Parts: sequence; C-alpha cells; structure tokens
Amino acid sequence: MEKLDLDFKKSTHSKHKQYGDGNCVEIKRMEKKILVRDSKQQDGDILEFTKSEWSAFIEGVKDKEFDI
Repeated sequence: MEKLDLDFKKSTHSKHKQYGDGNCVEIKRMEKKILVRDSKQQDGDILEFTKSEWSAFIEGVKDKEFDI
C-alpha cells in the first residue's frame, strides 16, 4: 500500500491533462520554511526554502520569469 503523507500538498493542476500524468511537486508549509519534494519520489531529496525565498519564487512564476 502506498504511503500517504497528509502534510505535503500537491497542486490541483497536477490532475489536469495539460500538465501530464498527475505527477508534480508537493509542498509542506512549516512555521519558518517551505519544503518541496517530487511526488514520484516521496522518499527522495527534499528542497528547503525560507518563506521569503518561496515568495520570491512564486512572484517570479507569476511574472513569467521562468518561462522557456
């Protein structure tokens, strides 16, 4: 049976056909940091961001800073 970790949240966009097969990154909000992991490798590495780093990243995404 697959391990279920309710603390990590997956984007609702991951279920949309345009974005692939449901695999996505998951995030966990903590008091002073944001954790990010690959939904396909939940036991793999976890990236850690401060809240200000995460906010800067989200603003960059909204501003299309990372569009290819």
